[in-house]
Amino acid sequence: MSKNELRKSLSLYGLVMIAVGSTIGSGIFRTPGAIAAAVHLPELVVLVWVMGGVVALSGALVFAEMGSMFPNAGGLYVYLRKAYGDAAGFLYGWFTLFISTPGAIAALAMVCSEHLLVLCGYGSASIWEVPLALGIIVFLTVVNLFGVNIGEWIANLFTGAKLIGLLLIMAAAVWWAPSGGPMQAPAAAPDNLWGALAIAFVGVLWSYGGWHHASFMAGETANPQKNIPRAMMIGAGIVTLVYVLVNLAYMRLLPLEQIANSKTVAADAMGSVTSWGARLMAFLIALSTFGTTGIYCMTAPRIYYAMANDGIFFRQLAETHPRWKTPVRAMLVQSAWSVFLLLFWGTFENLMTYVTFMDWAAMMMVGTTIYVFRKRMPDAPRAYRTWGYPLTPAVFVAICLWFVLFTVWEDPVRAGAGMAVGLAGYLFYVFVFRKKAI
Repeated sequence: MSKNELRKSLSLYGLVMIAVGSTIGSGIFRTPGAIAAAVHLPELVVLVWVMGGVVALSGALVFAEMGSMFPNAGGLYVYLRKAYGDAAGFLYGWFTLFISTPGAIAALAMVCSEHLLVLCGYGSASIWEVPLALGIIVFLTVVNLFGVNIGEWIANLFTGAKLIGLLLIMAAAVWWAPSGGPMQAPAAAPDNLWGALAIAFVGVLWSYGGWHHASFMAGETANPQKNIPRAMMIGAGIVTLVYVLVNLAYMRLLPLEQIANSKTVAADAMGSVTSWGARLMAFLIALSTFGTTGIYCMTAPRIYYAMANDGIFFRQLAETHPRWKTPVRAMLVQSAWSVFLLLFWGTFENLMTYVTFMDWAAMMMVGTTIYVFRKRMPDAPRAYRTWGYPLTPAVFVAICLWFVLFTVWEDPVRAGAGMAVGLAGYLFYVFVFRKKAI
C-alpha cells in the first residue's frame, strides 16, 4: 500500500448503512410539520414523500451506472469531471467543500445539540446550543481521523438504532393509536397546488439527500463495481419505504392540524401513546443526527482527496495519515468550514435552504452525465445499466430543475448566496488552478 493510498475495507452492508444513515438524519423528524402546513391534505402529504422517493430512486438508478463504470474515490465528482472536464469536477468539489457537506454537518449538529440539551433538562434555546454543536463537530471529526473502520462502526450502530426507533413509531401507529385514527384534514386543498408542492419539496429533498454518499467511499470498498451501485439502490429504496410508512404513522397518531403546527412531530406522536414517548424520541433524534453528522464528516473528504490526487485542488489534501490511512488534512479543512457556517448562518432553517438548493442543483448536473457517457462510451464495461433509460434520468433531472427554479424565485437571498459561492469557485479555478499556481 502506497503512502497516499486508501485502505479497501468497507463491506456492502457498511455501504448500505452509510447510504441510509447519510439520508435519515434530521429531516424525517423536523420537516413533516412544515410539509403538512403547506399541502393541507393527508393524500398530498403522502404524495410529496412518494415524489421524493421517486427522485431518490431514479437518482440512485442513474448514479449506479456511473458508479459501476468509475469505481474511484470521489463519486459524483469523478462522474462530472469525466463528462464535462476539469472545471465541472472542480466546481462540484468546491460546492461540496463550501456549501453542501459543511452546511449539512452544521445543521445536523444543531439539531443534535438541541435534543441533547432537552434530555439534560435544558431548553432547546439554551445558550449552550451552539457551543455543544461545535463540540459535536470537533469530536466526530477527530474520531473519523482514526480510520474508516471506526466511521463504518458509527454508521452501523447509529443507523441501526434510528431505524429501530422509526419502526417503534410505526408499531405505535398499528397497535396503540386511538381507535379510528386521526388523519382528518384541517382545511381544503391549497389554492396554488404546484406552489404548495414546491414549498413542501424543500423539506422533502433535505430529508432525502445523502444516499449518494456511498459513492464517495469507492476507493475504500471491496468490489466497488458491484457494491457501490447495490448500496445506492438498496439505500434509496429503504429510505423511501421508511419515510412513507413513518408519515402514515404520524397521521395515524396525530390529527393533521396538530402535525402542521408542530416542529417536534416524532416526539408528539410517541407522546400521544405513552408518557415517556416524547423523551424517547428526543433521545432518538439526538442519536440519529449524531450518527449522520459522523457519516458526513467521514465521506465527503474523499472528494477533496480525489481532486487533490488529480491535480485540481490543493495537493496537501491528498495526503493520508501514514498509520490510519485517512485523508486527515481534507477532513480538518471540512470541519473548520462547518464551524464557520454554523457561526455565520446560525439557524437550522437557514442552513437547510442554503444547502438544499445547491446540493440538488449539483445532483441535477450529475444526472445529465449518463447521456454523455452513453453517447461517448457506449461500449465501456458496465456492471449495471440504468433501468428505464432514457426516461429514468429525464425524470430525475426534470424534478431537480423544477425545484431549483422554484427556489430561485421564492428565496433569492439564500439561492443567491449559493450562486455567489459557485461563481467564486469558478473564478478561483480559472485564475488559480487552471494556471497551476498552487
